[in-house]
Amino acid sequence: MPDEPVLESSPGTPDAPDAGVTPEAVGLPEVAAAPAGPGPEFRAAIEAIVYAAEEPVTVGQIASAVHGEKDAVRRALRELMAAYSTDEHGMEIREVAGGFKFYTKAQHHDAVRRFIKSLQPPLRLSMPALETLSVIAYKQPVTLPEIQEIRGVQAAGVIKTLLERGMITTAGRKEALGRPILYRTTKDFLMRFGLAGVEDLPSLKEFEALARAALGEDGIVPEEPGEAEASAETLETPEEPRIGEGTGPE
Repeated sequence: MPDEPVLESSPGTPDAPDAGVTPEAVGLPEVAAAPAGPGPEFRAAIEAIVYAAEEPVTVGQIASAVHGEKDAVRRALRELMAAYSTDEHGMEIREVAGGFKFYTKAQHHDAVRRFIKSLQPPLRLSMPALETLSVIAYKQPVTLPEIQEIRGVQAAGVIKTLLERGMITTAGRKEALGRPILYRTTKDFLMRFGLAGVEDLPSLKEFEALARAALGEDGIVPEEPGEAEASAETLETPEEPRIGEGTGPE
C-alpha cells in the first residue's frame, strides 16, 4: 500500500496550540485583564440614590443598596461629580458631612430664589422679626431667654409672628431651670432664602442683604401689630413640631 500523504500546514497559518498551552509557551505576550469599572447602569443607580436622599448618603449605604463594592461606588461617584461639574449642569454632587448630596450651583441661586418666590405668597417680616430670625438661624436650637439676652429686647411677640409665618418651629425643651422651649428654623426658611442647608448660611451682614433680596423692600415692614403685645406665656404651649420639619441640629 502506498504511504498516506502527509498533510502540511498552509504557509503563514500556524498550527493551533494544544489545549492547556500557555501564551508564553508559544511566544505570545501575556495580556492582563482590564479591571471592571462602573458601567452606565451602575452610575445611574448611584445617581438616583444620591438625588433621592434627603440627607448626605454614605458610600457604605450606596454600596449596600446597589450590591456593589465600596471602591466601585467611589469610582462611580468621582465620575458623576466630574460630569456634573461642567457648565451644562445646574446641579452638582458635593461631599458633605461624611456623605454625598445634590446641590444647586451657586451661580444659579438667584434664578432658583426667584422661582421659589413665584410659587409662594409674599412673606412680610418686620426688622425686629428679621433680626430675631437671624439669631435663631445662627444659634439654633435656642431659647427665648437666650434670644432676648442677645438682642437686648423682648422677643415673645416676634417669636409668635415667626411661628405663624412658618419660619421657625419648636425643637423640644432645654435641660435647664424651667425647661424653656427651644426654637429652630424650618425647611420653609431654607426655601424662602434659597439655602441648601443651614451650613450654607452666610455671615450676618451677608444674610441681611440676602433677606432684603429674598423679601424685597415691600416685604420688610415696620413692627407689626401684636408683635410687642405677646407675652412669654403665650408661647409655653406650642404645637408639637412635625417630624422632619426642623433644619437645625437635633
